[in-house]
Amino acid sequence: MRSDKRLSRKWKWTISLLAVIVLIGTAGYYNRGLLATWGFDLFLKDTVKDKLGQSYKPLPSREPKPVVYKKEDPFSLLLLGVDQRDKEIGRSDTMIYTVVRPNDGSILMISIPRDTYTEIAGKTKKNGDPWEDKITHAYAFGGAEMAVGTVEHLFDSRVDYYASINFKGFRDVIDAMGGISLPITEDLVNDDPGHEKFVVKAGQDVYNGQDALNFVRFREDAGGDMSRTGRHQVFLNAIMNKAAEVGQWTKIPELMDIMGENFTTDLTPDHIIDLGKSMLSTDTRTIYSHTLKGEGGRKTSGGAWYYFADEEDLDKVKVLIDGWLDPELTKAQLPLPDQYKQKPQTPVKSLSAGSTEEE
Repeated sequence: MRSDKRLSRKWKWTISLLAVIVLIGTAGYYNRGLLATWGFDLFLKDTVKDKLGQSYKPLPSREPKPVVYKKEDPFSLLLLGVDQRDKEIGRSDTMIYTVVRPNDGSILMISIPRDTYTEIAGKTKKNGDPWEDKITHAYAFGGAEMAVGTVEHLFDSRVDYYASINFKGFRDVIDAMGGISLPITEDLVNDDPGHEKFVVKAGQDVYNGQDALNFVRFREDAGGDMSRTGRHQVFLNAIMNKAAEVGQWTKIPELMDIMGENFTTDLTPDHIIDLGKSMLSTDTRTIYSHTLKGEGGRKTSGGAWYYFADEEDLDKVKVLIDGWLDPELTKAQLPLPDQYKQKPQTPVKSLSAGSTEEE
């Protein structure tokens, strides 16, 4: 039960990070009319770039990558949701290895349970042996840099960029936008003994940041993971539609200030804006997600609780990542997580509102 409660947190960070990146990069570009894009470039682009500079935090040991101004090859992005209070470093409550393919608008997201037992890259015991621990501790030990190195070791694959946000940032962004509309027709009641308690009332015209957060975290319906995935798609469409309103342009500087306090990344401001334009110029955008499989347990009686990754599933994930990072593969040739191969007649919903893409 403890595992379920912790795993349920992964989507609040996933959605908040994707929403922040997409919102910042595309607020002025989602409305593709010539006047709208002209207005954004003329009045707000420089302001957005200046504000985003507050969040630009390259990793000390890595050379900053050149900015790409056109559609680029696939790249990997580690999304970190940090449970941080006051000035402490905090722990990465959620880690999502994401492959972004700007040319075909596809995104692969691999969720890593926070208690996954693994070697912590860059940290050793006094005798020189590798330090093995919960992967969430990598961030506590060495910030984003150690978290990136640990995930690279786990998946035997590179991490090109990282992006990190804390819980406060998610809620404040939604509130600063004036809330969002969500199609909730029945109250969402989270009251299982092993879950956090909350209620999201149905039928509201606008939902605030706390309600939006609870909407994507709700986990007590019969559909399980697939139902949650559907809600995440609904949320992304809702926040992008909100960002499309011309009236939101005047709020962009305020949103940038919120991000400056709660959001860090080594994506440059120019790259974020360019990425948003690139992704939105694709007619259809799809997200495929997978959570690393495994089982919970203890190494010793009375010892700490860990999540032990299934080695067979871990090998499959490595194959997925390799394929998605291959720029030579077309969208139709990409390997997919097993749950999507089993049900080819049910494609992942597009991020574009109203899109009807079929794989």
